[in-house]
Amino acid sequence: MKTFSLIFAIIAALFTIQNAVAQSKIDVPVNSKIEQKPKLVYDADLAKRLGGDQRGMRKYVLAILKTGPADITDKEERARLFKGHFELINRLAKERKLSVAGPFTDGGEYRGLYVFNVETIEEAQKLTESDPSIKEGIFRVEFIKWYGSAALMEVNNIHNRISKQD
Repeated sequence: MKTFSLIFAIIAALFTIQNAVAQSKIDVPVNSKIEQKPKLVYDADLAKRLGGDQRGMRKYVLAILKTGPADITDKEERARLFKGHFELINRLAKERKLSVAGPFTDGGEYRGLYVFNVETIEEAQKLTESDPSIKEGIFRVEFIKWYGSAALMEVNNIHNRISKQD
């Protein structure tokens, strides 16, 4: 039940994110009333580039990071492993294999999330095999397929424009 609640919370958060991203592509008149629905402006080229289907949706795989069995207390070793973890995140984002990633706050054993731009769990597993924090047991990972807005593919582009540091 706890896992279901967490997955539901993750999906709700992702819908909030994708709605915010989608708003950047919607033309809303300046003096419009809140009750009015925004005018949708379909962009076939953008939909194709982002891999969106007729609904503007696409397949992803969520990778939920949970606390692993390893208890690595050596600060230098932990720093080395997390350096590799963040390098992997940045590389996969640049390769457009990773749409969203981040840690949970106050998640207990649930530590973080990857939203992979892949269609199968096997593809996502291959991507996580090179994460040193997973390989060394700091994290263990669970995978689940997810169908969400193709607009999530723009999150990294937007993030790069609003982040002051790497």
